[in-house]
Amino acid sequence: MDDILQFDTVSAYDAFHHHENLHPLVSVIDFTETQPLDYAPWMRFGFYAMFLKDIQCGNIKYGRDTYDYQDRTLVFFAPGQALTIETTKGYKPQGYGLLFHPDLIHGTSLGRTIDDYAFFSYNVREALHLSEKERKVVLDCFTKIEYELQQSIDKHSRTLIVTNIELFLNYCVRFYDRQFITRNDVNKGILGRFESLLSDYFKSDSPQLHGLPAVSYFAEQMNLSPNYFGDLIKKETGKSAQEYIQLKIINIAKDRVLGSRKLVSEIGYELGFKYPQHFTRAFKKVTGYSPNDYRSLN
Repeated sequence: MDDILQFDTVSAYDAFHHHENLHPLVSVIDFTETQPLDYAPWMRFGFYAMFLKDIQCGNIKYGRDTYDYQDRTLVFFAPGQALTIETTKGYKPQGYGLLFHPDLIHGTSLGRTIDDYAFFSYNVREALHLSEKERKVVLDCFTKIEYELQQSIDKHSRTLIVTNIELFLNYCVRFYDRQFITRNDVNKGILGRFESLLSDYFKSDSPQLHGLPAVSYFAEQMNLSPNYFGDLIKKETGKSAQEYIQLKIINIAKDRVLGSRKLVSEIGYELGFKYPQHFTRAFKKVTGYSPNDYRSLN
């Protein structure tokens, strides 16, 4: 077997698992009905894939790290993403899968909003942990999709299938919001570390060397995907991670404007702004004053 299993189509994935393919662009799989298989170290999909795990049965990795993937958890993969499954010979997954090809949603409302579902870009340790009630809601969505797949295809089939997929994804948005709240202690720790990293960044010469810090820099420092990190900060603070960084920069700038006699251009450069006018514009946007006016008024 090759080192990577490439599944470009939903029907190819169904065929690999000896599962009847009812629609070339979408499938719901109950893995308890499949046979044990030998998986390659790596797998890559040409479609969207969501897996609900029911019991402890192998670990999924993305990159170098293992998903926080225990019982009653959902993980999401977008087309082109590669993952590896740590298994033994004759591995048999337990749980359910929902797969759909991008061609299914072209021209639909879901096709226009699919990029808004940030959890398709979440990384390691960011799986969705479901309560038993939430699990039943997910399985109910899967059942409705499967019901449509078992009917004769007519002019309503695609609309109903896509609508139920969109309903499932919207429930997942709600469940992630709940998870951000119930894991509040963990989130507070991440927010505290974010604050420390921000402070350390501006106490060093990193701004002069690398410029203004990006959200992706802090996400990487905490081994989180930028989307998950951004969503977490938004839930905790009410501000986007980028807005939070900008406010931190301006607060530091206020101290330096009032606490030194340095030129505004020097302060802007120290904070990572490439051009003085960019610093002045950012400062005025938050405070309502240019740095020089702010210094004079205070």
